[in-house]
Amino acid sequence: MNVANASLHESFKHFPDIGEDNFCSFLGAPIIYRKEILGVLVVQQRVARQFDEGEESFLVTLAAQLAMVLAHARAQGLWPDKQGQSLQLKGAPASPGIAIARVWCDNSQPKLEDVAPSSCLNIASERDRLEAAIEKASAEFRQLRKRFDSDLQQDTLAIFELFSHLLHDPLLRKELDAKVDSRSTAEWAVRDTVETFARQFARMEDDYLKERASDIRELGQRLIYFLDEKHYDQLDLNEPVILAAREINAAMLASIPRDKLAGIVAQEGAVNSHAAILARALGIPSVMGVEFRPNMVMGQQAVLDAYSGQLLIKPNAHVVAEYEELQREEDTLTSQVEKTLAGKTRTSDGTAIEVHLNAGLSADSSIAINDGVDGVGLYRTEVPFLLQRSFPSEDEQTHHYRSILETYQGKPVVMRTLDIGGDKPLPYLAIEEDNPFLGWRGIRFTLDHPEIFLIQIRAMLRASVGLDNLDILLPMISGIGELREARALIDRAFDEVSELVEGQGKTLKRPRIGIMVEVPSIVYQLDRVKPLADFLSVGTNDLTQYLLAVDRNNARVADVYDSFHPAVLSALQTVQQMASRQGMPVCVCGELAGDPMGSVVLTGLGYRALSMNTRSVARIKFILRHLSLEDVNAVVSDIMQCDSPGDIRALLVSFFNRHTLSGFVRAGARTG
Repeated sequence: MNVANASLHESFKHFPDIGEDNFCSFLGAPIIYRKEILGVLVVQQRVARQFDEGEESFLVTLAAQLAMVLAHARAQGLWPDKQGQSLQLKGAPASPGIAIARVWCDNSQPKLEDVAPSSCLNIASERDRLEAAIEKASAEFRQLRKRFDSDLQQDTLAIFELFSHLLHDPLLRKELDAKVDSRSTAEWAVRDTVETFARQFARMEDDYLKERASDIRELGQRLIYFLDEKHYDQLDLNEPVILAAREINAAMLASIPRDKLAGIVAQEGAVNSHAAILARALGIPSVMGVEFRPNMVMGQQAVLDAYSGQLLIKPNAHVVAEYEELQREEDTLTSQVEKTLAGKTRTSDGTAIEVHLNAGLSADSSIAINDGVDGVGLYRTEVPFLLQRSFPSEDEQTHHYRSILETYQGKPVVMRTLDIGGDKPLPYLAIEEDNPFLGWRGIRFTLDHPEIFLIQIRAMLRASVGLDNLDILLPMISGIGELREARALIDRAFDEVSELVEGQGKTLKRPRIGIMVEVPSIVYQLDRVKPLADFLSVGTNDLTQYLLAVDRNNARVADVYDSFHPAVLSALQTVQQMASRQGMPVCVCGELAGDPMGSVVLTGLGYRALSMNTRSVARIKFILRHLSLEDVNAVVSDIMQCDSPGDIRALLVSFFNRHTLSGFVRAGARTG
């Protein structure tokens, strides 16, 4: 707003107490951060005049820069509410639930990033220190497994076995020893090695694989802790607390009795880290990625809303009372969900829905094996390739895949071929591109390297002999030509392995071949896929990204990335209809399948197979069992007439409320 004499403006209101009586000219620019008005930047002068365009431009530029500073300050808890009493901090929900307690900050852990480059004089001594730290960490994970033995299912306890395995991984040990042999201290050897591995995962587009970086860092953090050789006092608590720390690890969870741990808040960490997985298994509400100042939250009464990802510091009595009521509702809901996990999934009027698992590490294959999972809808095969310094051999891959297929005997396991390249570079094959999301990745990479593709397919086939539960999935298919070329290589590998196993008196079953529907171009060629593929698997994450031209990892456009966008739902409807006409099975393996509202929409669109992360299985099964297909179809029919994601969500929230399922959808919840 630029006016020569503010007092003459129709919206002017005089406030004598603020000392502006002698000012005439007024120039004001809004301070906006991601569409939210944080304030107004104002310049006034006594002389009545119109500010020129240069002055306007300067103020707008300054306001835009201030917006980022103020938004960051608010995220750190330096932004009081209107009453000046409570603080509202935001993060990413990792384990659902509500906690009401005082905050206790754990600042006792040494930080991996504080380790500076340093050299040693006595290599043998540093080797001994490193070996001792590894043994202490390994012993701790064994103790933690025993500590949680009565609280967790056997499958979740496999996390500690994975940590122990990684601690003794030959590649990791070789790297650590090499650093020490080059006269690095044990501390610097740990930091340098761990960060090298962690960076490889952090650069990846795949959310699941990206979050594995935090698990690797946790291993390094525990080694630094034991190398620190300090003694920390055990925490003595009289009442439950919300644990707040820079990073949460299993040792922290074990240090606090379960009845004294109300919730978890971390400044760093991912929603699929093993700490988050443990928190979900233990039923502890958790939020990751919260920017807070320890001195501002320590000892304060707080409410942790792990549905919307909010931490409310010093909330008023009315807010606390509302959350106490929600907490009681949540306890009742959780009890109901857990009782109905086992068994097949059918809507209330008898329509069968298959519920599968998305997985990617050996630990995952144990976490969710139960009667309620119909199989593995997506197994990511990239991990063995990413953790090594060279391509794993055919025998190494066969051993790895065999262990997964054996874990799920009698259930289908869909193994996706290598989805690397571009944004997921191998440590031994550097790939640099200006736009990795549209680059040399997925099937494009493997078809350009048929020797790598053939070895992987042969390994999968060899692993499946006698188990017969393998399906093969091809990622990033954009045209029939790619599919035809990939199918020819698979047929060649099948013939080679068949000849091999027949010589051993065994028989190789031909696996089903499927394609990922994630590149929009293939949607318009699905009528020509049937002769070359047996099933379809829809990746809603990338399909949404490519349809909306949005980098889903870019925070600046995060509000544009929305799987409930009408165009995305229309594309999903088209895929299902075309698959149905050709009699092809189709499954959705993106995040939308594990979202409560997303599962309803997909069922209404005609999908009868959904694959999701472990944390979503029980709730999705419960929801679908309590809804009739008739009601689901009716609401989806209304949804397909909407013009915006906001209208679609509003209809779905109302639908959940009408069917007494409001506890599964909370304000602020959103599918990523």
